[in-house]
Amino acid sequence: MDIYGKEAASIDVGLRLRLLREERDISMRALARASGLSANALSMIERGMTSPSIGTLFKLASALGVPITAFFRTQPEKQKVVYCKAAERSRIPFLRGLWEGMGGELFDGRMEPFALTLENGGSSGPNGMMHSGYEFVLCLRGVLEYEVDSTRYSLEPGDSLMFTAQLNHRWRNPGNTVASAVIVISGFGEDERPAEFHISSVQK
Repeated sequence: MDIYGKEAASIDVGLRLRLLREERDISMRALARASGLSANALSMIERGMTSPSIGTLFKLASALGVPITAFFRTQPEKQKVVYCKAAERSRIPFLRGLWEGMGGELFDGRMEPFALTLENGGSSGPNGMMHSGYEFVLCLRGVLEYEVDSTRYSLEPGDSLMFTAQLNHRWRNPGNTVASAVIVISGFGEDERPAEFHISSVQK
């Protein structure tokens, strides 16, 4: 059970690491050098003998040249109707926050919704992001600050924001309480996963 009172989905991160490494024809020793981890530590992760921290996954993702969500990604059959129970969401914790998929990875269409829960100070990191498509944000609680193309917008519960996602943007919780929001990205390329930009850029 995580700090938000929700069970995290069970995913074999070690197996995903091995597949990502082999797909790129990278030896364990080479990945160890690139990530700053020991070959023994990598071996233990791949064999499921230890669970990597989020910080370790960020190091591995950077060394492999993939977003951190690649470790949690599955290849499900796309569906025209997706019914996603709250307990079945894919969840990725990060520094002072939680990212939750809301079924977009299963949907046979160009729309990907996800939820953000941010503690005080939680943010997408110092650098902005840009991706294809359009982005819609609905603040559910707390205060969520979005910066789009150098303009800052302060969203309170019920406030929304919509913009072209090719504009540089980032988000943070400037308040003293937990903030949460639902974000929907649409109109992106058929083989793209734009929501991954939001989790791959967060602070480690």
